[in-house]
Amino acid sequence: MKTRIVRSGSPAETRAIARRLAQRLDAGAVVALFGPLGAGKTEFVRGAALGLGVSDVVRSPGYTLINEYRGRVPVFHVDFYRIRSESQMATLGLEEYLERGGVLFIEWAERGEGILPESAIRVRFSPGERENERIIEIAPDPWAEGE
Repeated sequence: MKTRIVRSGSPAETRAIARRLAQRLDAGAVVALFGPLGAGKTEFVRGAALGLGVSDVVRSPGYTLINEYRGRVPVFHVDFYRIRSESQMATLGLEEYLERGGVLFIEWAERGEGILPESAIRVRFSPGERENERIIEIAPDPWAEGE
């Protein structure tokens, strides 16, 4: 499986990368986001949501656990940060959200690696050398078959 590695120098660049990725997403896609607090996961979802036609303000679902948005397909934004176990994650009914024909974004996916579908796109964030720089690894590479 090929991995695409991109650098982002700002939140706006992170959103632009995600917006470009969103053009490759279809209903039923799962995008699992990995990385530390403040890495850019929510900014990434904001950009992807714009690419999927969402006009609402995208907010972190930290306390609500799941936020839903309308776009060209439904967008479901999940946060595993406050969930303590994979069995607790299973009670969220993530499969039911996918059956509704949407795209599912999961922040703090490292907390639920065991329940992620094999087909999930995994996006890993790590700090770069400069203050706002992020290294973003996307696997599998959604642009591998020609840009």
